[in-house]
Amino acid sequence: MNKIKVGVLGAFRGMSYARNTEAVGMELVALCDRHEEKLRTADVGEGVARYVDYDEFLAHDMDAVILANYFHEHAPFAVKALRAGKHVLSETVCNFTIAEGIELCETVESTGLIYMLAENYPFTKFNQELRRLYQSGELGKATYAEGEYNHPMSAEDWAFYTPSPDHWRAWLPRGYYCTHALAPLMYITDLMPKSVVAFSVDATDGGFAALCQMEEGAVFRLIGGGMPGHSNFYRIHGTRGAAEITRGPGYFGPEQIRVWHDPWDVPTNIPIERVYVPSFPSHTTEAERAGHGGGDFWVDYHFAQAIRAGKQPFLDVYRGVAMSSVGIVMYRSMQSGGMPQEVPDFRDKTARERFRNDTARLGPPARDC
Repeated sequence: MNKIKVGVLGAFRGMSYARNTEAVGMELVALCDRHEEKLRTADVGEGVARYVDYDEFLAHDMDAVILANYFHEHAPFAVKALRAGKHVLSETVCNFTIAEGIELCETVESTGLIYMLAENYPFTKFNQELRRLYQSGELGKATYAEGEYNHPMSAEDWAFYTPSPDHWRAWLPRGYYCTHALAPLMYITDLMPKSVVAFSVDATDGGFAALCQMEEGAVFRLIGGGMPGHSNFYRIHGTRGAAEITRGPGYFGPEQIRVWHDPWDVPTNIPIERVYVPSFPSHTTEAERAGHGGGDFWVDYHFAQAIRAGKQPFLDVYRGVAMSSVGIVMYRSMQSGGMPQEVPDFRDKTARERFRNDTARLGPPARDC
């Protein structure tokens, strides 16, 4: 099978995705970064073209691009890449305004190209196992779920990842980076968000707590930010049982899956409670070498598979823009004292019209791409 020729924007975070390209049948052919020193020193081999200019990068002979640029600048770069005929894998969030989300959806529709949000937390072995359990029907339909991604940093780590006062981590509004908390729950249940109620956790580094009303009446509780006490945890309550990741310190550490049922409603040949360590469904060696609990490998894998099949991946533009927009409206709910805020249904072309001019943007504007 011919390799998919891919270019990466971002010579820092993008290197994690670049390292997995060969394992999934992609060939790294180009790298782009505004920082010439990062670009020059990136360990990608002599045969990879290096560009400072994004337009010149997009003119390179390649099939797809991976965007690992700044948090608040993904949509303009993605739209430009799609219009240049490239499939797009975009990290962190899809859009920084509601209007950007609508433009991105419509660009994917008009070009017919593959677009995927590079959200890696759904693809840890634990969340893949929770999805398998839920999709098997053992837990029934989701009624309530919890998603936590709380990531405090030491002063040294903060200085490394936030090298200047204008870096996005230094000013990002509370709740905007909620995808690590929400995406696994959406992946497990295949439910879309409808509205959000949220509150800031005062005297912490960007802490937030939110309730997200989903389709079919389910409620998801989300927490995150930089509150003391690292937390990476997911739990599902269904109409016939519940399951969760047992808490532990790392992606590959002693975490387990716990599944339990009420004694009066136990499925046939299933114990009331069981606890076990799950495995990856396949590609264990490749996944365990990759970052973020194997998620970085699986993101590349599903992107490549979608391109080959000509079919949009699970984390397509509609799901990606929806979960990204939850962060936007979450902040609005905090500012209004916890008033509910609607999440647009980006799949509905008529519903988009009510939000088309929602260009409200916090922080600096995106740089010209």
